[in-house]
Amino acid sequence: MTRIAGARRRAFLFGIGAEARAAWWLRLKGYRILARRYRGGGGEIDLIARRFATIAFVEVKGRAEPDAAALSVTPWKMRRVARAARAWLGANPPERSCVLRLDAITVAPGHVPRHTANVAPLED
Repeated sequence: MTRIAGARRRAFLFGIGAEARAAWWLRLKGYRILARRYRGGGGEIDLIARRFATIAFVEVKGRAEPDAAALSVTPWKMRRVARAARAWLGANPPERSCVLRLDAITVAPGHVPRHTANVAPLED
């Protein structure tokens, strides 16, 4: 395995671990995970979670430092998450009373995950 391939694999595994920690964190907060790593509509959603009448489409960012993770949640990335969310909603119509939002969870080793609700609008 080349150094580049090894680095990509480590980054992939770090991301999968960050998603697992984020899902765990959401479950501790009372959310039920509806889907993981959903792809559709030209985008990807790391986690789709529900708590009471709220459905959250969650972007997970894992970095070595919490501030670096927060800075990596960009408007461009959230637009892609919003497109995928609309595709998911087309296949899974929510109840009328559901609140829909785009959230972000940032994960860094040695730190508690940081959950930020409503980081971007779902509509264009």
